Amino acid sequence: MFKVIKITGNSMSPEFQEGDFIITTSLLFFIKHIKAGDVIVFEHGLYGLLIKRVLNFTNDDQVYVIGANENSLDSRRLGPVKRDTVRGKVLWRISK
Repeated sequence: MFKVIKITGNSMSPEFQEGDFIITTSLLFFIKHIKAGDVIVFEHGLYGLLIKRVLNFTNDDQVYVIGANENSLDSRRLGPVKRDTVRGKVLWRISK
């Protein structure tokens, strides 16, 4: 339902800094209604849980995501993310 996650890494800096905490929700209502500009967390088979901003959608089950830094591990390198790998939508950030 709700989860607190500690940010590691700087791919979403300056908005989300290493050591910040985020509160996410996995309630189906929020997951089904993600839109461009929302920040989500998703599970990647090799890299684990990642946090990125939604850029756009390719179709109903794939999402293009982008980090804040050009070196970010995002859809520019990974391709689109399947919607069923989305684990939550970020609701709040708690600064370190």
